[in-house]
Amino acid sequence: MDILIRRADPTEYEPLGEITAQAYLQDGLLDYGDEDPYLPVLKDVAKRAAAAEVLVAMDGDHLLGGVTFVNGPGPVADIARPGESEIRALAVARTARGRGAGEALVRACVTRARATEGCTTIVLSTQSSMHAAHRIYERLGFVRTPERDWNPVPHLDDLTLLTYQLTL
Repeated sequence: MDILIRRADPTEYEPLGEITAQAYLQDGLLDYGDEDPYLPVLKDVAKRAAAAEVLVAMDGDHLLGGVTFVNGPGPVADIARPGESEIRALAVARTARGRGAGEALVRACVTRARATEGCTTIVLSTQSSMHAAHRIYERLGFVRTPERDWNPVPHLDDLTLLTYQLTL
């Protein structure tokens, strides 16, 4: 399979939002299922694209998944500091998993970070149960940074996000 990574077209925002939402729902990553307050955030690709670069993985004309590449601190960054880029909302459709789309999306983000003047590190947050994603990150040289782990919803004690970084 030839996977093409490119910037998302606005006509792909809605389908990518649905892929992202379904990936989180099907993997049991949202505490409140279809009623989870994070679901609309996952679906709102247009908002992420207005402040960052949204990339898609394509197999021909078939959308496999996507990721948001955040070039430094800003409105869609969670943990990026000056000199850091951030990976957000990585998701691959369940039917496309295991074919290299997730790794290709992460590699594209690393390439963009390396091409960014002044960027020395790329960072990301992940849930502890996202084992397949962790394997991708570690295979590509990312290391855990437990000192940066954080909780986006303080009243949910079990939602501490793990962090990783790759020094460029």
